[in-house]
Amino acid sequence: MAEEKAKSEGKSSKASAGNGVGQPTLKWDDSSMSTSYANVVNVSITREECGLFFGTNLSTGIGGNNEVTIKLSDRIIMTPYAAKRLSVLLEAHLRGYEERFGKLDLQRGEQPTKIQ
Repeated sequence: MAEEKAKSEGKSSKASAGNGVGQPTLKWDDSSMSTSYANVVNVSITREECGLFFGTNLSTGIGGNNEVTIKLSDRIIMTPYAAKRLSVLLEAHLRGYEERFGKLDLQRGEQPTKIQ
């Protein structure tokens, strides 16, 4: 509740980073954050950087056309180390999600689209 109030007043929320003495307190400054929706993601990686590309599938599936249009809206570039930390966080949160709500089955649910 306090976090919601801080956001509505344009203030930043804080979270503790670690549990020991001497650990810094992280200050999450969300004053210039924007929000986007994506139902499609792709990854490009080189030795120096990892790129995440987010977008939305604009195809309706009507008309018998096999072409799928993806409108890319956001690109996030990070180091491979940051990408690895993101992967660990996502795996942990998805594991918790599946424990609460059931397994996510990509074969039965939204299937990934093959990108050429």
